[in-house]
Amino acid sequence: MTTREPSEPQYTLLPHTHVQTGNELGRHQGQDVVCVHDVSFAYDGRPALTHITLHVKQGNTLGIIGPNGGGKSTLMKLMLGSLKPDEGSISILGMSPKEACARGDLVGYVPQRHLLNWSFPITVWQVVQLGLFGQKGLFGRYTRADREKVETTLSAVNILPLANVPIGGLSGGQQQRVFIARALVSTPKLLFLDEPTTGIDQGAQESFAALLEAIKQQYHLTLVMVSHNLRSVIATCDHVACLNQTLHYHDQPHGLSREVLFKVFQCDLDAVLDTHLPTDTCCTPALPALHRPVR
Repeated sequence: MTTREPSEPQYTLLPHTHVQTGNELGRHQGQDVVCVHDVSFAYDGRPALTHITLHVKQGNTLGIIGPNGGGKSTLMKLMLGSLKPDEGSISILGMSPKEACARGDLVGYVPQRHLLNWSFPITVWQVVQLGLFGQKGLFGRYTRADREKVETTLSAVNILPLANVPIGGLSGGQQQRVFIARALVSTPKLLFLDEPTTGIDQGAQESFAALLEAIKQQYHLTLVMVSHNLRSVIATCDHVACLNQTLHYHDQPHGLSREVLFKVFQCDLDAVLDTHLPTDTCCTPALPALHRPVR
């Protein structure tokens, strides 16, 4: 299996500096892969995000957690350039989000599984090959080098034997690996994942966490993961942002407190912790240990 050698970044970071919060993730001094600075956004006058500032440094993994309707998907759309902030600014690898995503070799994206049509007759190989579309264009021919990229990427996520299997015939965990491979085949520097553990059982979630760590090292990636699943975020992320319209916390996972989680999730803790809590004590249960296990 071929691995990528580290290389110098092929982009220019935007020359600006600002400091908004007391921790390192609130500072931007021109070296961040993702810089979201004082961003606000509203749908038809209804605020979805208010004064959000966060940063992701090269090689880090950021998990963005929060309740349904808290603005996680909106923030991801803003970082991917499909929405524009009403206020504030966002830079991705020193460019605007649209510019970075249009390059085809800088940003990868893994969407939510439930948004996809699993009955479409397409094989695993064909799905992954689609990840080169941004580089090849509509009428570009796939070369031997492109086929080698697809094969290497399928090997990296451990599904090469399934290359000719229809995507709809796979398990949830296998399907997720296919779409990670589609995002990786263009060898991006930054990978966004939207609710990547939804519909995957607990056993598959544990192997998924190991997979993320492996591809992060092999492809020299920076990762941004949106999730409602706190356990998954703690297991896989270096830093955590707690989002519910405003940013309630943005630092390392071990600094999370019960008070912050109650403020962010209110009575939606059942979903985030994957447990069943009594309805009359939904805001007062003892939380499990939040420290990330030592690797």
